[in-house]
Amino acid sequence: MVIVAAPGAEILDVVGPFQVFTTAAALAGRSSPASAPLYRVEIVSCSPGVSFTTNCGLQMSAHRSFRGVRGDIDTLLVAGGSAVEHDRSSAQVVRWIRTAAAGARRVGSVCTGALLLARAGLLDGRRVTTHWNWCEHLARRYPRVLVDPNPIFVRDGSTYTSAGVTAGMDLALALVEEDHGSRLALQVARQLVLYLRRPGGQSQFSAALSLQLSERQPLRELHAWVLENLDRHLSVQALAERVAMSPRNFARVFGKEMQITPGKFVERLRVETARRRLEETRRSLKKVAAECGFASVGAMRSVFQRVVGIAPARYRQHFRGATADAKPLNARHRAGMEGSAR
Repeated sequence: MVIVAAPGAEILDVVGPFQVFTTAAALAGRSSPASAPLYRVEIVSCSPGVSFTTNCGLQMSAHRSFRGVRGDIDTLLVAGGSAVEHDRSSAQVVRWIRTAAAGARRVGSVCTGALLLARAGLLDGRRVTTHWNWCEHLARRYPRVLVDPNPIFVRDGSTYTSAGVTAGMDLALALVEEDHGSRLALQVARQLVLYLRRPGGQSQFSAALSLQLSERQPLRELHAWVLENLDRHLSVQALAERVAMSPRNFARVFGKEMQITPGKFVERLRVETARRRLEETRRSLKKVAAECGFASVGAMRSVFQRVVGIAPARYRQHFRGATADAKPLNARHRAGMEGSAR
């Protein structure tokens, strides 16, 4: 496993996937100490030497320079960062990536690392993603690349691209699951206290966060009220009355501030809340749909397929193993006390 880092690399783009792969190897090694390591992970610099400075000013030392790489590469991941974003990688680096990718089983990028893969011609005709703030630049600079700004990661054949920063860990977890099954991916996520295996189709954008960033106090306060009343009929008129505005003016102001209609915003909040209920509780699909304001399980399923790219039941399956034996500590303590009292 080779993770390529250029000067100005985003530190989490490099160390996030690195930690996931090395943790997977360590956990597997404990259960099968006589077996060969699952992964041998190396950080490779795009500089003649091994040292480079990340975009937060931290000095790092790679295992080797790209000029010193020998042998087969199974997985080639290119991290993002300022040198990549501003096209400062040398032509020699681009040629090396093109050659290395040709012999690798799979190739991928984290965050704006997609720009370097695109420069090497490795993304032409492929569906890809990158950090939301760079999607338009990637599409404009490389028109043959099919850029999707929404998912946290995308697989197109043997090419994998992910969105910004922590999404690289989601991608790395998905690769571990692809290689060695969901059990090991679950163990890694637990060890690193990660939000387990967000589906790749999940959006990069949070509706709740976007409303909190509004400069208008009434709109920020509307956020909490909507979350507490998702099971109500949240029409434009109802929302407008809540902030003491006319429906027409509210829709205009909301659309200008949020770049989304009130109806779409409520829909996304309902999906985000339903996701958390599916992950964290054992409530039935019917109850989750009702609590989150969906008219029926079928209506929730239709919206999930469109927004998340996966059905609610299938989404819950991703988290079933994580929650099966994960009672809150206070619940365990209470059960123990009740048992001793009996």
